[in-house]
Parts: sequence; C-alpha cells; structure tokens
Amino acid sequence: MRHTLKLQPKYYEAVKNGIKVIELRLLDEKRKNIKLDDEIEFKKEPDLKESIVTKVKGILLYKSFEDILDDYPIELFSDYDTSKDELINTLNTFYSREKQEQYGVIGIRVKLI
Repeated sequence: MRHTLKLQPKYYEAVKNGIKVIELRLLDEKRKNIKLDDEIEFKKEPDLKESIVTKVKGILLYKSFEDILDDYPIELFSDYDTSKDELINTLNTFYSREKQEQYGVIGIRVKLI
C-alpha cells in the first residue's frame, strides 16, 4: 500500500538526503493503516510538486514525542542543526499534548527507494 504525507521543506530535504530516517506523527486513524513494507510518498510543502518515495522498515509506538526522543538519538528524526527541545516544540505545535495522550505517537522508520 502507498501512503502520502506532506513534509515541511527542512524535513523533506533531510529525508531526501538520507539523514532523517524516522518520521514522527500522531497515531491517528490515518497512521494506524501504515504497515511494514508499505510505501510512503513524501510531498514537499508548500506547493507539493516535489516528492520522494520511501519504504516502511519499522514501526515505533509511543505515548508521546518526548518518550520516543528519549529512546533514540535526535539525528534519526531531523537535520543536524535541530535540538531535541526544538523538535519537541515543533511537533507540539502540530499535535497537542492532549492529542498525543489521546492517540499516542508513531515513529515510522523509512528507507529511500
């Protein structure tokens, strides 16, 4: 199955360059459908004209973004210039702590294909 997700330019480039290998999202109904060996097409915001395709190589389920970032190095989730606190703050602007508690979060380990 192929899924489509949007990414901000900074994170899109990190996936494209093989730096970011785990994508973090809220574990809502849409993300619950992502399985091992599925494909994810990432579209670069804002115009969504550029895209890359990855294969799902792992699924990590956690209660919050802070929890998953406590278990794995920040370098797997972002570019080299982003700190753990910066990434958590960015994620919390998209997905509130209440939503994280309600749904949990997913770390999607991806590999470019």
